[in-house]
Amino acid sequence: MSKEILLVVEAVSNEKDVPKQVIFEAVEIALASAAKRRFEEDALIRVSIDQRTGDYKTYRQWHIVADEDYSAPAFELTIDDSEEQNLGVPIGEIYEEEVESEVFGRIAAQTAKQVIVQKVREAERAKMVALYTEKVGKLVHGQVKKVTRDSLIIDLGENAEASLPKDQLIARESFRMNDRIRALLLEIRDDSRGAQLILSRNAPAFMIELFRLEVPEISEEVIEIRGAARDPGLRAKIAVKTNDRRIDPIGACVGMRGARVQAVSNEMNGERVDIVLWDDNPAQLVINAMAPAEVDSIVIDEDAHSMDVAVKSDNLAQAIGRNGQNVRLASTLTGWSLNVMTSEDAEAKQQEESQKLIDIFVNGLDIDDDLAIQMVDEGFTSLEEVAYIPMEEMLDIDGFDEDLVNELRSRAKEALLNQALQAEEQLDDAKPAADLLAMEGMDNHLVLVLASMGVITMEDLAEQSVDELLDVEGMTEERAGRLILTARAPWFTESE
Repeated sequence: MSKEILLVVEAVSNEKDVPKQVIFEAVEIALASAAKRRFEEDALIRVSIDQRTGDYKTYRQWHIVADEDYSAPAFELTIDDSEEQNLGVPIGEIYEEEVESEVFGRIAAQTAKQVIVQKVREAERAKMVALYTEKVGKLVHGQVKKVTRDSLIIDLGENAEASLPKDQLIARESFRMNDRIRALLLEIRDDSRGAQLILSRNAPAFMIELFRLEVPEISEEVIEIRGAARDPGLRAKIAVKTNDRRIDPIGACVGMRGARVQAVSNEMNGERVDIVLWDDNPAQLVINAMAPAEVDSIVIDEDAHSMDVAVKSDNLAQAIGRNGQNVRLASTLTGWSLNVMTSEDAEAKQQEESQKLIDIFVNGLDIDDDLAIQMVDEGFTSLEEVAYIPMEEMLDIDGFDEDLVNELRSRAKEALLNQALQAEEQLDDAKPAADLLAMEGMDNHLVLVLASMGVITMEDLAEQSVDELLDVEGMTEERAGRLILTARAPWFTESE
């Protein structure tokens, strides 16, 4: 039987391209399983095969435990038993007793076959993961092996299969059995069925890799791809930058007579691709990304990470695009929230915001409109800036002398102090109700913050939305939802 084991190991190892060690382990498990039938159900059996000769021995294992921890007679011995039998094994160690080995017969062979199949699958999966880990984010080629309701099964060769979910296909494209296909290896997903290779054709990275394939300058890192955005099957934008001023990155990506970009577009089921010149200046990048629409002006709001993009009236539809496609892709590509409007609307909005600032300075600093307009034109947006901006910067303003600057700073600080006092008075007037104070999940600081927002009873809180409570510093969506549900609990009690 020893030679038979060696023959089985040799044959399976060669057939499945799996290390012999894996097959030996499978046979050992099968022989141990067969031998275990002669003992208690929980007995621990180990088989050791001499991989050179094929001979094997079987051992029953016992864990040595303290008397008070003894609970499993099938595989445990107390330390007293160990000492009585002169085993010489301390607590925590394993004592092995050689027992009669099972013959590598029909039952053992059948069990071995099942274990070997499982081990081979595990080994193949491990080999596949090792082979494809470095290919995540890269293009792979294969053949459609099977079409299911939810996905396509792609044969990548070398016994490797991948899944292309239907939601990762480009809109309106379909494949049949045996069709050749190219896709991006999106991830290696580990689930109950083992490691799965997941593919995608609608990810922005798929387009990036196609350009890397078609444009040698990208592979050579002469041209960089700095961003990409897609509406799969319809339209896409990709931002490129050159590291060699002698090379036009857009021209290189377009290719002779549009050959390169056309090859990428054809692979993406006719998806139209706009190639955008990258710029480190966010405003200029947005102007480039809005193409083919021409931008008249841009106003940046750093705090909100947004931009107001103004275009001519007859250019508005093109700037927005069908169903907002152009502005949506430009926003994704640049990472900025873009508000597209006509130049007239932008001017009206700017005038409205300027008038609000003028009113703040006129009322807060007790100055005339002309001085307030000059301050707005100089970039002042709040009383805090007037109160605490370095004096040297204000003295650089045309017509501002030291006396005027000191007076403006003094009035600004006084106005801020009055606003703070009024806020405190309002907070004192808004005393939280007893039910809000006693509500589960409430603390003193939160009660005061809610009171400043006009929420002073449980009923007030019950009428709030999660979004409104997220304005509270440190508030999470989960906690806001829990607080609102607690406050609304009496509603359901009353209805019952």
